[in-house]
Amino acid sequence: MIANEQTARRGREGRTWQSSPGAGLWLTLIERPKDTSGLGVLSLRAGLVAAEALDRFASEPIRLKWPNDLYVDRGKLAGILVEARWRESTVEWVAIGLGVNVRAPENIGSAAGLEPGTDRLDVLGELIPGIRAAGQARGPLSAAEMEEFNARDLARGRICIQPALGRVAGISADGELLVALADGVTPFRSGSLVLEELP
Repeated sequence: MIANEQTARRGREGRTWQSSPGAGLWLTLIERPKDTSGLGVLSLRAGLVAAEALDRFASEPIRLKWPNDLYVDRGKLAGILVEARWRESTVEWVAIGLGVNVRAPENIGSAAGLEPGTDRLDVLGELIPGIRAAGQARGPLSAAEMEEFNARDLARGRICIQPALGRVAGISADGELLVALADGVTPFRSGSLVLEELP
């Protein structure tokens, strides 16, 4: 089943957003991974496979912004939210939430959409296999995944204001944001990445 509209929604840090009827895809996949070693990079891994799946529907290659946003041109196209339910030291399930603007919201200038005429069901069919595979993947990002992220990285080389004032130096294989500060490169595991300005 696919929803035509979403009336209650939540992103990272409790943020909300709007979704018009029929204008996008808003879904949550539940996975029960047997190996939890990939959970720390799951939002990045899901972003990589989502970007690859969405490329064919976009006007240009999808860019990624740590830790969970997908961009096309200057606008945000999609976001990912990963949450896990633990019972003591065992993961019961992992919820991978994904919201994609098939059509850009008219009242949000910073948002982007896919190419006109894109069918939501075609997008869904491209997304699901990769997202499910990402949910079961193990370990840190591979060398190939790191190379792909670097090629799509919206922020690398740009000045950021948060999580610290510095220059974005990429990500680590463990999913940390790397920021070059005056005294060296510092990794950040959590928080938001706010750039001084988008390209």
